[in-house]
Amino acid sequence: MSAVDTYQRSDPLVGSLLEGRYLIETTIAAGGMSTVYRGVDTRLDRPVAVKVMDSRYARDEAFLVRFQREARTVARLKGDGLVAVYDQGGGPEGPAPYLVMELVDGGTLRELLRERGPMPPHAAAAVLAPICRGLAVAHAAGLVHRDVKPENVLISDDGEVKIADFGLVRAVAEAGITSTSVILGTAAYLSPEQVATGDSAPSSDVYAVGVLAYELLTGRTPFTGDTALSVAYQRMDNDVPPPSAAIAGVPAQFDALVARATARDPHARFADAGELGEALADVVDELGLPPFRVPAPRQSAQHRAATAAQSLGGHQDRPAARPPAPYRPTRQLPAIGAQDPTDAHHPGAGHQDADYQDEPEYRPVTGQFAGVELEEFHWARQRAKRVLAAWVLVILTLAGLLAAGAWTLGNNLANLI
Repeated sequence: MSAVDTYQRSDPLVGSLLEGRYLIETTIAAGGMSTVYRGVDTRLDRPVAVKVMDSRYARDEAFLVRFQREARTVARLKGDGLVAVYDQGGGPEGPAPYLVMELVDGGTLRELLRERGPMPPHAAAAVLAPICRGLAVAHAAGLVHRDVKPENVLISDDGEVKIADFGLVRAVAEAGITSTSVILGTAAYLSPEQVATGDSAPSSDVYAVGVLAYELLTGRTPFTGDTALSVAYQRMDNDVPPPSAAIAGVPAQFDALVARATARDPHARFADAGELGEALADVVDELGLPPFRVPAPRQSAQHRAATAAQSLGGHQDRPAARPPAPYRPTRQLPAIGAQDPTDAHHPGAGHQDADYQDEPEYRPVTGQFAGVELEEFHWARQRAKRVLAAWVLVILTLAGLLAAGAWTLGNNLANLI
């Protein structure tokens, strides 16, 4: 029995009607700061996600004021890379503070990375682009996320990538209530200025996205340590290394993108997520990376919650959760030997759409590019070499025949003379 299953049995909210409107069906995830539930808005008859804050926040007036303000601000944001916020409620005389959000059937980017490991560049770009779009909308509205990390990136079964949890970090910080799990989850992505002074700006989110890009490409974060504090302080004196130093085959353009996004000086970074997204689009165009449909993780907490809700006789009109989307590019990748503007080891080369029909798993392999099946990658390269060798043999054979023919013709002419 999983921790969530155990929690379900003792959680008094499961099965209840929150403030007479939101039917709480089942737990999706529980953490030190909040619990996320799968529910139904009974007034509008639609599935929702309900994030209920820990009860200790209900008694903190500073948190409640900030929580309500941030919820109103985020609810006004509209973008395909953002999880929509529908409602907020709770307080001193009622239940714990809560947010009602769009339910994204699928899972988190953290769950996908755990299942499949590092990504090839075209998959990483497909994840990063909508994150940049969502953050760009927030930055244009004067809002900073402050906690960009894989746990806060949701992937739907339809391949949509969306970022959630805007404003919660600031609200929690103003409440003066810390959580070890929150700190541990965030430390790897904090910008130097957040560590040094607590200040944050759009460029701080850019730094976090740069760290996220490094993790997508390599399967790990650039700084590690025994404690959250040691992880956080490493970035004060150290630059994020290029992803290609950790795993072979990452194009130089991604190294440059990560280096600028994670510059220790905020003024040396991309100014905001909009600028970072434009630079990413330029890299995608330069490398000729194909469109890609990001798969939801197979074994996600969201999928388990959907199954649990159905087995408990949940919302009968809600369609069953769909299986994960096929893991394949949306158009054929260039074959090996096709024009490659940067590198003979370009990771997209040699893989046709058929390579993804059976949804091959990512396999992290130390020191090697593991974004696709490693055996298939080497097989494709060897196939290309064999094809090239065959053509060379044909050309040499033809040349030999021509030379022999010319020699014979020359002898015959000499005999005639």
